[in-house]
Amino acid sequence: MATGNITITSVTALHPGAKDKLLWDEKLRGFGLKVTPAGSRIYLYQYRMGGRGSKVRRYTIGKHGSLTPDQARKEAKRLAMLVTQGIDPQTEKKERRRVVVDLAFSSYLDRFVSDCLKVSWKASADEVEAMLRAYALPEIGNKPLPDIRRGDISAVLRPLRDKPASASKLFAVLRRLFRWAISEGDLETSPMAAMEAPTPPKSRDRTLGDDELVTIWRASETIGYPFGPMVRLLVLWGARRNEVAGLPWAELSRAERLWSLPASRAKNGEAVSYHISELAFAELEALAKRAGKSGAWPRRGFVFSTTGDTPVSGYSRAKRRLDAACEKANHGTALPHWTLHDLRRTLATGMQRLGVRFEVTEAILNHRSGSRAGVAGIYQRHHWGPEKKAALDAWSRHISTLLDGADETNIVAISARAHA
Repeated sequence: MATGNITITSVTALHPGAKDKLLWDEKLRGFGLKVTPAGSRIYLYQYRMGGRGSKVRRYTIGKHGSLTPDQARKEAKRLAMLVTQGIDPQTEKKERRRVVVDLAFSSYLDRFVSDCLKVSWKASADEVEAMLRAYALPEIGNKPLPDIRRGDISAVLRPLRDKPASASKLFAVLRRLFRWAISEGDLETSPMAAMEAPTPPKSRDRTLGDDELVTIWRASETIGYPFGPMVRLLVLWGARRNEVAGLPWAELSRAERLWSLPASRAKNGEAVSYHISELAFAELEALAKRAGKSGAWPRRGFVFSTTGDTPVSGYSRAKRRLDAACEKANHGTALPHWTLHDLRRTLATGMQRLGVRFEVTEAILNHRSGSRAGVAGIYQRHHWGPEKKAALDAWSRHISTLLDGADETNIVAISARAHA
């Protein structure tokens, strides 16, 4: 067994032969150099775990050229220290590789989306994933989870400091990611453990007036498919944006005039049904005709899609187009700031004006709060089907009346009709 001091001189002096040649360092036990018949020079560290009677193991440090003898010696000293601490360098190497590859934020994000978001947050998984890829991925990249610090999270959130709602949502999603990583045994502590959440946005109370609803409806007719009819159905149903945007034809029944939203797509995990009023039916008939169906509705695919395979997206750009169309329809005057979510609050407020019972409105909005919370929510199992149908029909007639320019005083409230 050849021994000597491993230096640049001894490394270059050792020439290849018919089989591997080994040179072991005289100063650092276990540190060696292997020269293959092909001429490769490879630094090694040889050790035993458990004393003299245990199996000899060899650890490949790296090739000469990529490493100098001094760099290889430094790594060999680190490995020797691990052995004295009872840590197998091979095990440590696998763990380091796992951290660098499997726990890299970019690859871990894919796992989090498939194994957590799409299992626990089905209804909002696509929206949440888009936020992570738009804001977190460019900033954190391939950094391993254990190396992520609070400063990294602050940098991710910084572009959203003027958007409190988005900042709060992204903060909550990132916190969920790190907590899930801890539960999976991939992380010991979260870098967000001591971070304060962004200041939540003020609760919105914006409702749209009747004249604004007419402006939005007329403007939506000018921006075309898919967002035009989508906005009009949001007005008529008061459903959540993502629930309507991701609507598949399979959830709709033309014969029963019913939209059955399954629990897997509902934001709160509760299935709900929506009656299809006259205006909503007309919208869906037009969409079916656009899809090549007459007198029937498609059984496959999405109602709103630009690809044919995935639901529509790009809401921000579409909202800007709609706002511009509203301003044009309003003779150059922009509507005060409003969001698509405000259409839900507008429907709820409008139904109260029409005399709809609060419990019925909550059932339409698919809320768990208010009359459907606590003990009442557990024991009150009536789904308000007939009442919801009457309410949505009344709301549809109200919108029709507004569009026709009729006197709103001609509208008969549901409560009054019930006693007529």
